[in-house]
Amino acid sequence: MSLNNLTSIEAVSGRACVLRGDDIDTDRIIPARFMKDITFDAMGEHLFEDARKAAKGNHPLDDERFLGSEILVVGKNFGCGSSREHAPQALMRYGFRAFVGESFADIFEGNCCSLGLVCITLSERDAEALRESVELDPEQVVSIDVSAETVTCRAGALSGNIPKGTRDRLIKGHWNATSLLLEAEGAIDRTAEGLPYVSGY
Repeated sequence: MSLNNLTSIEAVSGRACVLRGDDIDTDRIIPARFMKDITFDAMGEHLFEDARKAAKGNHPLDDERFLGSEILVVGKNFGCGSSREHAPQALMRYGFRAFVGESFADIFEGNCCSLGLVCITLSERDAEALRESVELDPEQVVSIDVSAETVTCRAGALSGNIPKGTRDRLIKGHWNATSLLLEAEGAIDRTAEGLPYVSGY
C-alpha cells in the first residue's frame, strides 16, 4: 500500500444540529446498558435515548429541522465521564462526522480522532454565535477547515482550535491505525524476521 491509501480528513461540511448544555457525559450520549452489544453496529439507534425519552419529543435530535445533520454543535466539556469508545461510535453511527464546542473531554476527543471524527473548539462568544446562527437557519451548510482551524457559517468565518497532533493525524490520514499498520507491513515483516523468538520457530 502507499500513503495515498491513507484517508486524509481536511474538511467537513454539512448541516448542523445544536445541542445546548455543558458537561454532557458519555452515559447521556449512550446509556451504559447498551454497551452489552458485542459490536458497535446498533449504537446509533440508542444515541441520547434516555435524554430523548425525558424530553418527550423536544430533544434536538427529534427536531425535524436538524434531521440529517452531520455536525453537532455543543457546549463545554462535551464527552466527559467514562472513557468508553461507545460514545463517539454511537455519534458516528447516527451520522455525525464532526463536533464544534467550547471544550471537549480529552479522552473523548482522542477517541473521536481515532475514528476520523473532527473536534474543533471555539471561544465562548463564537460558539454562541454559531449556535444562534444554526438555530435561526438550520438549512445552512456549516464548513470546518481542519488545516485552517476555522468554522464557516452564516455568522462568518470563526477562528477555532484543533490540537496540532490531532490536526496532523487527520490531515495525514494517520488517525486510521489499521491503515498505518498496513502501510508498515513490509517494515513489520523485516523486523519480525530479525527476531530469533519469531523467526526461529
